[in-house]
Amino acid sequence: MNNELRNKGLATRAIHVGEEPDSSNGASAPALHMSSTFVTGQVAGFSAHDLEVEAPYLYGRWANPNVRTLEAKISAFESTEDCICLASGMAAATAIFLTFLSAGDHVIVSDVSYAGVAELARDTLPRLGIEVSTVNMSDLAAVSAAIRSNTRLIHTETPVNPIGRLTDLAAVSSIAQDAGALLSCDATFASPLGQPSKDLGVDLIMHSVTKFIGGHGDAIGGAVAGRKELIEKIRNESAIHHGSIMSPFNAWMIARGMATLPLRMQAHQAGAMEVAEWLETRGAVTKVVYPGLKSHPQYELAQRQMRNTSGMITFQVGDNATGEALAQQMIEKLKIVHYAVSLGHHRSLIFWMGTDALMQTSFRLEGAQLESYRDFAGDGVFRLSVGLEDPEDLIADLAQVL
Repeated sequence: MNNELRNKGLATRAIHVGEEPDSSNGASAPALHMSSTFVTGQVAGFSAHDLEVEAPYLYGRWANPNVRTLEAKISAFESTEDCICLASGMAAATAIFLTFLSAGDHVIVSDVSYAGVAELARDTLPRLGIEVSTVNMSDLAAVSAAIRSNTRLIHTETPVNPIGRLTDLAAVSSIAQDAGALLSCDATFASPLGQPSKDLGVDLIMHSVTKFIGGHGDAIGGAVAGRKELIEKIRNESAIHHGSIMSPFNAWMIARGMATLPLRMQAHQAGAMEVAEWLETRGAVTKVVYPGLKSHPQYELAQRQMRNTSGMITFQVGDNATGEALAQQMIEKLKIVHYAVSLGHHRSLIFWMGTDALMQTSFRLEGAQLESYRDFAGDGVFRLSVGLEDPEDLIADLAQVL
């Protein structure tokens, strides 16, 4: 990557990092490289372990020009030395766990996280002989108490999916450093513009690039950004051995979407703030959680840690039966907001998430951890991903059912 571009503004980096006019034909836009193999002009080893850092492209599973472009863009946004892009956000999370953990190691995982990660931590990792503690990452005393002599990794998420609770990354980073452990953070809800994860002490910054980074709901992928030596370990383990690589076409699509990320995140934040303030006025809504609202229980942390409070809102409407009935009304009546899973797209999306159902499947919390979850979610929440539509149109659409 042209190092001069790292000192340019976000919008400039989003458009130009990893891209330059095609030397063969002068095309301004990057070409799509779907080739599985590349003709080489030098003798090279047959194993990917023989490749040097600046080796030419040889095989699509080892490296691809479109994937490299996207990796350079994300690395530039996160101010890290390197980045690897993989097949999905779950592939990125799995890559972190399976690269840096072995049988007998201990990992601390946020007790509320993306459902797939929560289930991976509770079901798969113990089966592989990895010890797992799930901890409320907003409770720093609990994080410290969970440290063991064999703790190798702390994996957090902020804001957490789906309830919007925050993690004090600088404080958790200090705990991890004292323990000699790595800190990884799923920053999907925040996006690369939401918080300075590297400056807050995160070693491995993870994203589902399906969400805000791609931004258009048409390509799936994941990414991990961090120091070069850490990313190279993931590349050798996950991409080379596990084969969880990103499609060149998906990389090309996501990089194209990323060019507008700075503009989109401004609009997501502005629209979400307007919708969140409106939701707080509705009698049918009993609680709204959004980091940009002063009513958020961690508002001061949000102001200190987040540069953009993103487009993710959760709100309560009462008990589970009320939520399910309202969800059915949304399915039948909403015309602009789509009743669908996922988030971070240009279209607004909403989905009901009942607390009891999530406790049985993904989170399985008890005692104080369950109480903390219910403080944010009650019997369930609607997770609303505010898109790029005019906020007044979103409000008018939601007003049909709220």
